[in-house]
Parts: sequence; C-alpha cells; structure tokens
Amino acid sequence: MMPRAKLKAQKLEAATALLAGRALPEGGAWITRAREAARGRVMAMGLPVKRDEYWRYTDPRRLTDAALPEAALLDPQGEPPVFDAFDRVRLVFVDGVLDAQASDALTLEGVEICTLAQAARTDLHWARDLYGTLEARAQNPVERSLASVNTAYASEGLLIRVTRTPEKPLSIIYRRSANSAEAMVHHVIRVEAGAEATVLENGPLAARFNQVMEVDVAEGGTLHHVRAQGRDHERAGVAHLFARLGAGAQIKSFTLTANGALIRNEAVIWLDGEGGSAHIAGATVGDGAFHHDDTVFINHAAPRCESRQVFKKVLRHGAVGVFQGKILVDQVAQLTDGYQISQSLLLDEDAQFLAKPELEIYADNVKCSHGSTSGEIDPNQLFYLRARGLREDQAKLLLVLAFLAEALEEIADPALAEDLRARMEAWLKRRV
Repeated sequence: MMPRAKLKAQKLEAATALLAGRALPEGGAWITRAREAARGRVMAMGLPVKRDEYWRYTDPRRLTDAALPEAALLDPQGEPPVFDAFDRVRLVFVDGVLDAQASDALTLEGVEICTLAQAARTDLHWARDLYGTLEARAQNPVERSLASVNTAYASEGLLIRVTRTPEKPLSIIYRRSANSAEAMVHHVIRVEAGAEATVLENGPLAARFNQVMEVDVAEGGTLHHVRAQGRDHERAGVAHLFARLGAGAQIKSFTLTANGALIRNEAVIWLDGEGGSAHIAGATVGDGAFHHDDTVFINHAAPRCESRQVFKKVLRHGAVGVFQGKILVDQVAQLTDGYQISQSLLLDEDAQFLAKPELEIYADNVKCSHGSTSGEIDPNQLFYLRARGLREDQAKLLLVLAFLAEALEEIADPALAEDLRARMEAWLKRRV
C-alpha cells in the first residue's frame, strides 16, 4: 500500500499540474471570495487518484491530466434532438458558453434567469449565499476536489431562481464544435417555498467537461431534473449534483447515458427538513470502450424523509459500469424510508459491473433497504418470447427495455419518460 504522505504528494502534484497557468475568472467581491476558497480547497486536498477509496473503480486520470484529450465529433445522422417535441425555454451552450442568439429569451413568468458571467460582475446577487456553499459542504466526509476546481474556475453557467411554478420547463442544451473543447459550467438553482419547476439537460457539453449544479429547494418546493448526456463516443467528464431540501421539499433527478469514454455522475443530497423526498435515478446503455460511474450520497438529517436510488445499466463488449451509493441516517432522522437498488444486465462475458452499496444508520425507527444484482438475460424469459413467434433480437430488445423500466418510472412526467424510452429503444435496436 502506498504511504499516506506519498499519496498526498501525488494528489497535490496532479492539482499543481492541472491548474498551472490558470487564473481565476474576474468578478465581484462575493464570487471572488467563493472562488478563492474553492481554489484553497483544491490545493489542500489535491486531485483524485485511483488509490482513493471512492475512485478505486474509476481511473480519474482522463479527468485530471493537464493534457486535454480529444473526442471526435459525432454525426447526428438525422436523429432529432432530445426533448425537441416539448414546449420549453431553450438555453443553448456551445463549447460551454451560452449562445444568446441560439437561445430563447431569458424571460419566463415566475422565474429569474441570468448567466454566471453576468452575476459575477455584480456586487450583490441572490446566489451569493449559495454559490460554492453546497459544493464546500459536500467535501465531508468524502473529498470531491474536481467540484472545487469547477467552483474556482467556471466562468459560465446559469443562475435560476423559481419564485412560482412556471408554465414551461427550462431546457439547457449543450453543443460542441471542436474535437478538443473543454468546458466547466456551474449552475445554481433556487426553488422558493411552494414553487415547482422542471429543468431538462441534454447534449454533449465538451470533449472533456466538469459540471456542477447546486440546488436549494425551500419548504414545500419541488424540482424535476431530467438529463440526457449526449451520444459522443469519446467524451469524458464529471457532473456533480448537490441539493439541499427543506421541510416537505422534493427533488426527482433522472439521467440517461448512452456512450462516452468516461462519465462519472456524482449526487450529494441533504434532507434537512422534515418530510422531504429525494429520488435519484439513472438508466445507462454502454457498448465497447465505455466506462460509466454513478456515485450517490444521501444524508437523512431530519425525520420522516424518504429517498430512492434506482440505477440500471445495460452493458456489452467490454463496457464497464460502476455504482457507489450510500444512505446515511442521522440520529434525529426517525421514521426514515430509504430505498436503494443498483442492477446491471450484461449482454456478453466481456462487460463488467462494480457496485458498492452502503447503509449507515444511527436512528432506531427506520425502514431502509439496499440491493445490487448483476446478470445476463434470463434464458427462460428469452425462450418464452421466442416460443410466441418473436425473433431473438426482438425478444432481447423487449427484455432489455423491461429491465430499464423501473428507472424510467422515476420520471414524474409520462411524456418525458416515453421520449427517453423511445431514445433507448432506438439505441438498442442499432446494437442488440
């Protein structure tokens, strides 16, 4: 085992190399303080290495190397963009920068929207008390220094404040134009008491990306978050979701991932108010040189809260799936209801699924469960469908879609769920 001092030196060396020559973006006093504090966290922690406990299944070098990897642009082949059939406010980023001409007007009744670049030039902004706050809180008990890099150096993103329920969802669309584009985007979302909003995300952010979304949901508020992470085969990136929920507040977040060289999605949720609810789910389909990592931490810090983690992965031809999920129940969090399931369907012997489910419970009146399974298509089910006249490829497609269905059920809007189910079906038809 590597001595702790040597490991720390390796982590700090990686941080120094990545940040060499990078200056903090210019801004007002409040955001400069937040950025300087984040940079200080990075230089104190260093960057992750594979010997770190929560990176042992995923090699982070592709995310931390000073040299930028390239990722060939993918031909869309006439496939319509995700969520294109829905009436929404479109907010378009190209290579990590908001494209005002391609976007709709940043006006929607009940919602305040501005860019991070605009807010950074002000001396006072509502996001002052949120930007970097949840990211800093998420560093304990596990270091997440890539998120601190984002807080320190991101100059683009959206600051969204929902004061009452808007009539349309907000749709954040990512596009890229260069093989070697790198992007850091930092979003902050505040849902006020009793309000409800839907935020959609889709598209390939960059050849390598580092994204942070900090979410604060006040008492009785609700945020629906649905994300489709593009189809680039060679992209690499890490996306962080940090959310704090007040009493009776809810968040439902779903992510669909298809392809990508290395994708890590981290979610840290704090149920700080009584009666809160957090549902975090994902469906992943991977083929070939594909590595996908879901790492989730949910902290029940108040009574009568509910959480669900539902993750399904379909893998083949050497694709690797990772799930690390933890439910932490504080002593005060009586009557907690926590559920966690992670499952993989391996379509051949070359695919691999690595799971680390965890429960840490300090209250005595709770209902918590977790489970993880990995296996192949059930031959009995396949035989049943073949005996009823289906071709083998048709039968396999039906069984794979049925396997993924539980994760899709976590999407509250049936139309959105059906749109993503159709996307997965099209992807699988080309491969299964």
